[in-house]
Order: sequence, then C-alpha cells, then structure tokens
Amino acid sequence: MKFLVLVYSDTQLLGEMPVPEFNSQMRDCLSKADRMRANGALIESQMLEDASTAKSIRIRNGRMVTTDGPFAETKEVLGGFNLIEARDMDEALEIAKEFPWSSSGCLEVRPVRDIEGVRQRVWADSADETPVTR
Repeated sequence: MKFLVLVYSDTQLLGEMPVPEFNSQMRDCLSKADRMRANGALIESQMLEDASTAKSIRIRNGRMVTTDGPFAETKEVLGGFNLIEARDMDEALEIAKEFPWSSSGCLEVRPVRDIEGVRQRVWADSADETPVTR
C-alpha cells in the first residue's frame, strides 16, 4: 500500500537553524532515504522550492484567479514529500518517523488512493461513454 508523507516545515525554525546543523540533518535524512529506497520502502522523495515561488489557481464561474504563494496563510508550509510503500498505517508511521523534519515542522502521512480503481468505478456505469486515455 502506498502512503504519501507530506513534509510541512516551519520556515522560521529552519532559517534559525545553524548551517552546519541543517547540513548534518540533511545528510542524515538523505542517507536514510537512500537506505529506504534500497529496501523498497521509499518510492519517491522530492523537496519543493520555497512557498514564495508558488502560484495557486482557482476557477470560479469559468474565470481563473491566480494568486502568489500557498493557498492559505499558515506558519508551516509544504516543503516536500516522500512516497512510501508500507503494509498499513502503523508501518507507514514507523517509516515516516525516520525523517527528521518533524522536529522543525510536521509530517502528514496519508494513504494514496488507487486511481485505477477509481477509473474503473467511474467508467463502469457509463457503457455509452468511452474513457479518455492519454
């Protein structure tokens, strides 16, 4: 079963962390990620650019509105993600706690919905419609 570990960081806490400490924590995180990838627990891992580089869009009444930054004012911002493989939520939490970022933010662990199962379900009752594939 796949789980997404969303990494929310408090940019103020990270900014106050001495560079050698941050680098040490990052090296530890990357080493753990390499081990997790080697044993099949980590599928993908990426960092996001600063929230100030983001754009959010909303379409209402056919009109698109674009705003700078994340969609909500918050102290912690989405800084990255890890896509992991685990038996269940308990194992996913055990894997997630290996990432050090919970000390300077929050890790949200969420099951990934099987999109192929959704695809089959939504097209099952539409015999006269053809699914669009890309």
